[in-house]
Amino acid sequence: MAKALVLEEAKKLSLREIDLPSGMGPGDVRIAIDTVGVCGSDVHYYTHGKIGPFVVNEPMILGHEASGTVVEVGADVAHLAPGDRVCMEPSIPNMTSKASKLGVYNVDPDVRFWATPPVHGCLTPSVVHPAAFTYKLPDNVSFAEGAMVEPFAIGMQAAARAKITPGDVALVTGAGPIGIMVALAALAGGCAKVYICDLVEGKLAVAAAYDNVEPILIPRETPADVLRAATGGWGADVVFECAGAAASIQTALEAVAPAGCVVWVGMPVDPVPVDIVLAQSKEIRMETVFRYANMYERAIALIGSGKVDLKPLISETFAFEDSIQAFDRAVEGRDRDVKLQIKVAQG
Repeated sequence: MAKALVLEEAKKLSLREIDLPSGMGPGDVRIAIDTVGVCGSDVHYYTHGKIGPFVVNEPMILGHEASGTVVEVGADVAHLAPGDRVCMEPSIPNMTSKASKLGVYNVDPDVRFWATPPVHGCLTPSVVHPAAFTYKLPDNVSFAEGAMVEPFAIGMQAAARAKITPGDVALVTGAGPIGIMVALAALAGGCAKVYICDLVEGKLAVAAAYDNVEPILIPRETPADVLRAATGGWGADVVFECAGAAASIQTALEAVAPAGCVVWVGMPVDPVPVDIVLAQSKEIRMETVFRYANMYERAIALIGSGKVDLKPLISETFAFEDSIQAFDRAVEGRDRDVKLQIKVAQG
């Protein structure tokens, strides 16, 4: 039995003991969890009990953005040792699948992802995880930053899919945690400047604290007009759509330059119309993002180098005993909140 933050059903959380399997395989490690981030998907399961076809039909532990300390290693594990500070990739693919063999394990239909029904998450003091998806943190990267690697890896995936050319000008629609991290990944990937738009002034203020990130407050300004004015009428070389709203999808198509690229990162709750003729008339390239593959080590290297500083995005950290309050705070959606975290480790 282990204490955990358990989603019993929609709108009902408990911090209680739950029976969890404790066995380890030869390629596994046991990790004492230190810090876990509160993700929008966790909050969506809390408020709605489902995301698309993934439905919470039985109690499920939440949490998938995590860091911690290795306390035990399996017989076949050579690259990690007890005491190592690590972060963990929450998806466990079928390594024999065609997707894994092609290097695109993020779209493996057999993938098991923490806190996606029926798979338990990691908001509990200890987990067992494959060593192959457990990564050592540099000494200068904190546990809090380590728990930010998971969402930042999405930004890295988006930047890689965009095939940025150094000096590109980009637009990001949506200044939530993913939107801001996409903006930072785009700058690290070579963009000269990133514009970011949102309806919430507080979140834009957090984003605008970074160099070369320019905020656009909707509806006071129209993103397409701002980008055209900034680029001599051309438009954004790359647009990263991170809001998942119908209006933002149209904004992306209007703001992108001819022969530019739109990367679809945000996921609309329901199908939305797409102006294909507008996209065709510009002959733009479209790319899609679903999680990430082979991005963790690159994300950790960027954070460790100091080129990407995610610490300003951590709005507040809650004690493990206050996990339910952390989720209720996330549901509030405060204007300046970007990332809330839970400190699971004691002391």
